[in-house]
Amino acid sequence: MTSPVNRILNASLYFAPTLYLIADVLYAARGWDDPGAAVVHVLASIAYTFVMLWVVQRSTGYPAAVLLVAGAIGVAGSVAYGFDTIHVSLGDTALVDAVGAAVLIKPLGLCFPLMLLLCALALRRYGPGWAVASIAVASLAWPVAHIANLAWLAVAVNVALVAGFAGVAARRPAPHRSVDQPDRVATGADRAR
Repeated sequence: MTSPVNRILNASLYFAPTLYLIADVLYAARGWDDPGAAVVHVLASIAYTFVMLWVVQRSTGYPAAVLLVAGAIGVAGSVAYGFDTIHVSLGDTALVDAVGAAVLIKPLGLCFPLMLLLCALALRRYGPGWAVASIAVASLAWPVAHIANLAWLAVAVNVALVAGFAGVAARRPAPHRSVDQPDRVATGADRAR
C-alpha cells in the first residue's frame, strides 16, 4: 500500500508541470507582469519541490545529493521570480533590473532549469527514453524561453514537461525507499546474505 507521502509525491508528477503550464499560458495571454499568473507561478514552483523529492527517492549517492541541493535552490529562485512579478505588477522595480543584493535572484533562478536537467539525468534508467528526453530538452530550453520572455516557447517547454513527467509517472513503479520510513541499518546477518 502506498503511504500518504508517496501519494503526494506521485501526484506531483502530474500536478506541478500542469500548474506551471497554466502559469505560462496566463503569462502568454496577459503579459509577463500579470499578478494572477505570478500567483500560479509561485504555487507551481512550490509543487516542483515534490517532483524533485520523488526523483531523489529513486536516486542514490552524489547525484541524489546534488539534485536535492540544486532543487531546493532552484525552487527558491523560481518562487522569488514569481513574487518579483507580483511586485512589478504593483509598480515596483523588477529585481532582475536592480543591482546589489537583488542580483541574487538570477543565480537562484537558473538553478530551477538545472534541477529539471538533473531530474532528467537521474531518470534516464527509470523513465521511458522519450519522456526523459522531453524533460531534458525542456530544461535546456527553459532559460531561453524565460530570460528572453518568449511566451510561445515557455508554453511549449511546459507542454514538454507535462508530457515527460506524465510519461515517467505512468511507468510501472520501481522499488524505492519511502521518504516516511527511516533507512534500515544492515545488521551482521544481513551483510552475510
